[in-house]
This record gives sequence, C-alpha cells and structure tokens, in this order.
Amino acid sequence: MPNYRRAWIPGGTYFFTVTLRDRHSDLLVREIALLRQVVARARRRHPFRIDAWVVLPEHMHCLWTLPPGDSDFATRWKAIKSGFARHITPGEWLSAAQRLRGQRGIWQARYWEHLIRDHADYRRHFDYIHVNPLKHGLVTAVKDWPFSTFHRAVAEGIYPTDWAGDLSLEVQAAERH
Repeated sequence: MPNYRRAWIPGGTYFFTVTLRDRHSDLLVREIALLRQVVARARRRHPFRIDAWVVLPEHMHCLWTLPPGDSDFATRWKAIKSGFARHITPGEWLSAAQRLRGQRGIWQARYWEHLIRDHADYRRHFDYIHVNPLKHGLVTAVKDWPFSTFHRAVAEGIYPTDWAGDLSLEVQAAERH
C-alpha cells in the first residue's frame, strides 16, 4: 500500500483535486447550491481563503490559503465531504465495510493535495483550475462555465473576459503523472 505523505505547512497555499467515486456522475453541478452552502459552513468554522475553485460534474479543483499558524486542511475537507454527503439521498453502492462503519460511497476516499512552492507554481495551478472546463470539453470558452472563480478573477482584472489559456502549455500543470 502506498505511503501517503502530506505537507503540513501552517499558512500554506494548497492545490486540491477532490473527486466523486462515480466518475460519470453530475452530482456536484446538480447539487451546486448544497456544495456552496457546505463550503460556506466549513469556512465559518475553519477559515481559509479561496484563491481559485472550479466545480465540474464529478470532480473539483481548488486553491486554498490557510490562516497563519494553521495547517489542518484535512479537517476542512472532512467537513465539506461529510456535510455534503449527509444531505444527499442514500442510494450509492457501498462495500460491506462501508455499511458496517456507517459510511457513504459518494466521494473517493482520498484527495490530491499539492503544496504551492512559489509564484510560478501558484500561477500554473490558478490557470489550470480555470481552464479545466475547457480542457474537459464542457464549454468552448472558459467564461461560459458558471461554476468557477474565473468570473471573480475577471472582475479583479486578473484575466480578460475572453481568456482561454494556452492549452498546449497549461493543461498539464497540475496533472498527476
């Protein structure tokens, strides 16, 4: 079994990929209001700054900065994932072990986390998050995807409205190999 190691840096900025177990589901966009509500509740209890976020039908990518002195992103993800699952009608397939533990089978068990190292790393991941709906063929222009902080970044002058990224260079920035 792999030995998962997390980088616990107080006040760090992290890139995350969180995925539903059913990779053919559209649950995240179908239940976007619930997801937003659960994230807001988690942020009230355990503050963090959302630098960038995109929600796709079955997975999401985000860039968070934790408060100084705080490195506990795991508690935040637990609150988001469990808070979301509690409000979804049961019906997904569960293993015998999951049934015994009273768990749900909505989310993949783990998530991908990457500690941002420098400004260039931050920018690559920031762009990757926003170009993701285009990469997955969900839209023909980044501005057309409604479940993204791209629109906030445009309002802040970070991107022009017609930004689409250089797919040949940026799409690979945050992919696991």
